[in-house]
Amino acid sequence: MNASPAPIPLRLTAPEPGWTAHTDVVIVGSGIAGLSTALRYIERTPTGRVVLVTKDLIANGSTRWAQGGIAAAVDPGDNPWAHLVDTIEAGAGLCDPDAVRILVDEGPAALHWLIDQGTVFDRTDTGDLALTREGGHRAHRIAHAGGDATGAEIERALVEAVRACDRIELIEHAFVPDLLVGVDTQGQRRVAGVTVHVMGEGERDGVGAIHATAVVLATGGMGQVFAATTNPEVSTGDGLALALRAGARVQDLEFVQFHPTVLWLGAHARGRQPLVSEAVRGEGAFLVDVHGRRFMRGVHELADLAPRDVVAREIARAMAETGADHVYLDARHFGADKWERRFPTILASCRTHGIDPVTDLIPVAPAAHYASGGIRVDHDGRTDLAGLYAVGETARTGVHGANRLASNSLLEGVVFADRIAAALADEQPPALTGPVLPAGGGPSGLADPEILPELREAMSRYVGVRRDAAGLAKATAVLEELTARATATNPAPGVPAWQATNLLTVAWALVRAAERRQETRGSHWRADYEQPSAQARSRTFILDPSGIREDTSMRPYTLPEELVEELNRITVPEAALRGAAPEKTRPAVAWHEELIRTALAEDCSGHQVDVTTVATIPPAQIRTADVVARRDGVVAGLPLAELVFRLVCEGVVEVIRHARDGDSVKRGDILMTVTARTRDLLTAERTALNFLTHLSGIATATRAWVDAVAGTKAAIRDSRKTHPGLRVLEKYAVRCGGGVNHRFGLADAALIKDNHIAAAGGVAEAVRAVRERFPDIPLEVEVDRIDQIEPALAAGAEEILLDNFTVPELREAVALVAGRARLEASGGLTLDRAADVAATGVDYLAVGALTHSSPALDIALDLRENF
Repeated sequence: MNASPAPIPLRLTAPEPGWTAHTDVVIVGSGIAGLSTALRYIERTPTGRVVLVTKDLIANGSTRWAQGGIAAAVDPGDNPWAHLVDTIEAGAGLCDPDAVRILVDEGPAALHWLIDQGTVFDRTDTGDLALTREGGHRAHRIAHAGGDATGAEIERALVEAVRACDRIELIEHAFVPDLLVGVDTQGQRRVAGVTVHVMGEGERDGVGAIHATAVVLATGGMGQVFAATTNPEVSTGDGLALALRAGARVQDLEFVQFHPTVLWLGAHARGRQPLVSEAVRGEGAFLVDVHGRRFMRGVHELADLAPRDVVAREIARAMAETGADHVYLDARHFGADKWERRFPTILASCRTHGIDPVTDLIPVAPAAHYASGGIRVDHDGRTDLAGLYAVGETARTGVHGANRLASNSLLEGVVFADRIAAALADEQPPALTGPVLPAGGGPSGLADPEILPELREAMSRYVGVRRDAAGLAKATAVLEELTARATATNPAPGVPAWQATNLLTVAWALVRAAERRQETRGSHWRADYEQPSAQARSRTFILDPSGIREDTSMRPYTLPEELVEELNRITVPEAALRGAAPEKTRPAVAWHEELIRTALAEDCSGHQVDVTTVATIPPAQIRTADVVARRDGVVAGLPLAELVFRLVCEGVVEVIRHARDGDSVKRGDILMTVTARTRDLLTAERTALNFLTHLSGIATATRAWVDAVAGTKAAIRDSRKTHPGLRVLEKYAVRCGGGVNHRFGLADAALIKDNHIAAAGGVAEAVRAVRERFPDIPLEVEVDRIDQIEPALAAGAEEILLDNFTVPELREAVALVAGRARLEASGGLTLDRAADVAATGVDYLAVGALTHSSPALDIALDLRENF
């Protein structure tokens, strides 16, 4: 089922706005993402103004509860590529590699910007940043503050900076029921502000409207849709619901990360639960079940520091095996000094609940923590709806994929806030042409807040760490009943009903997404589909009158535009087709991908792997390799080789070209440099080199013929003597070598040969038959005697192919034709007599051996030394 059968309100019932304000940008949310966006925008504009709206006090979002820290590759022994690989691996195949590259490359500067804003991070005795590790990280790259109070320190610094800026107006205790949308002069829907309900006394009490050229949603997560969560009470999925009602897409919502180590306070504990940071395990704590068994050993190479989805799953399994509803975290070996110095917040929280980590095991269990998916945005934070941006946990940038790497969330908020600020500063949106109205179409409605305890219980029970079809069906049934009941009671407009409606909307979207993903991937564990599917893909959903439904029109990963253009140039050139079927001239990137995947499947079909590579190389090892010419020649096929690497590496690759197709290269020249996971490099090596050496061999052979006829008017061209499935590529290689292409297929031109003449009863009869059936097709006639030339010309041949003529016969033919048709010499040609043949005045020398039997050019892949 693709849509929710019960009606979900497309617009919240709310009073008409009683006041109006105007600004340049409205930012909804006051965590690290919202505050950073506001400050960065002000930095980039001399007069720009921001209204920042938050539904609680400015510092009461999720950011202040972030304990572990912020990840960035700032240590001299670390590098952004290593950070990228750890992030991609944690994301279980669904990260957007380009977004991750932005995160890791711009991350160090973002961290230093926070320092410039006044954030005081912990330092070593030498004054350097004190860095630690967390789950999924293979390097010390987590900067922290106050031991385990990083979020609170960042929030403090950013709040002070915002309060000190007179171009940022702060409205606290303000809820945003809906977006305002109009139509611009280009005819597209555009967000033009928000409606705001200010809770409290003052000039702007009650519901009003703030008009702006852009709105940035930075509303945080949706943890309150579950019964137990680490999220504060304000995390009710407001941004997601706002975007859905306005018609924007959401993506990857099924990937809710359940933090594995949340302080267990008993089976009936509800609401926000205390977090025990992953950094505790990063400093050496380990997990045990209620019998004292260290169950993470042997599960993952990083054991207790495996990515969060792995640890949460294993905790759930350990709990099921022992019948307990928690496991333990053992950090007693830290001692009191380390606990008090490094983790004072966690120590105080534990002691408040009667647990002393210095002497006691810490009971922990997974709880809803972080939404890896969210509102679909591009790399500058733009949503599908003009004028609407999203940043932070409410946005799906593609950085987290199916599972967030620890401490990447704070970094994501700062990095993409800056990119949004840059886009806003540069944007000059078109004017609106009509009225500005609340975004949702159709009748308004609200959900009764009384349903929330049942909603949360159902979501935790059926859509928690462990999911299956039966449980998701029960969740759907509960949502249907709650939706019907909630919308029938006609609750009064206000924050409780608005939040309840948002949570109900988000719950529907999450359940639909979880139903559609019938595999286990990242933080989405389907007990009835334990294995990941063969091909990872993201899923997007939209809200319309039919409910939440999947949008299947989105393609998750796109190749770099430059590579796409190159690949499309490899396809059959229109001029060479001379009337071929239109489909042959279409962009053929998909065709190239299919060809390469077929070739790769010969090495790694089904679930087979490169056993040598898997056995000898760690999965996260990164290496740089050079593609090197072992002989002099002409290179062809570099875009194909790059595509092989990108497909195998799933975009987790950096490619630098040192040559272009058609270049003459010398032995030892580096043609291309590729940085990626070593396993991927070696898996892709043979397929990439198969294409590259073969096509370069054709280009090299062609260039030798072209050089041999230099100074004459003759061109070197190929034939249809190609290898099955490779004709387009092999003829492209001929062009790289300086040759030209003859017909690509039997439909490109009529070529009357001896067998056609015999069957038709003569040259004239064969030509007449072709002209009657295909009057506009180019016409060529092959002859093997001088006396056949004149009848061919008389019959209307536009091109005559002189088969196995001697050099004197060729001169005679050229004189006889006298320019009335093009002439091709073919058959029995050798490189040593090419110049003599070309000197006769023929237009072409046809060399079938170019594509049929040219030797490969020796090219190799050489791994450089380790980083």
